[in-house]
Amino acid sequence: MSAIPLSWWIFVATALFMIGFYVALTRKNAIAILIGLELMLNATNINLVAFDRYITPARVEGQVFAVFVIAIAAAEAAVALAIFIAAYRRRGTVDVENLDSMKF
Repeated sequence: MSAIPLSWWIFVATALFMIGFYVALTRKNAIAILIGLELMLNATNINLVAFDRYITPARVEGQVFAVFVIAIAAAEAAVALAIFIAAYRRRGTVDVENLDSMKF
């Protein structure tokens, strides 16, 4: 049974990154922007694991870096959601165009 070529993984990761980039740039809702950022981080994880698998299959550095990226993404999501909840309680919206001031 043959393995999936590296180029297919790169194509999937690139498509996922472009979708996340598009979402992060075009949406006005802060939650949707956060989802776009998470998609981009997941595309990065796919690249890390795919390159590690094809370049050095006996070692696991790509998986270790992917776990670190997942941990950082979880911390980023927790902090961002706390900020969004505070902004929603203060202003009643999470529309980034209405959140133009650092003062809540």
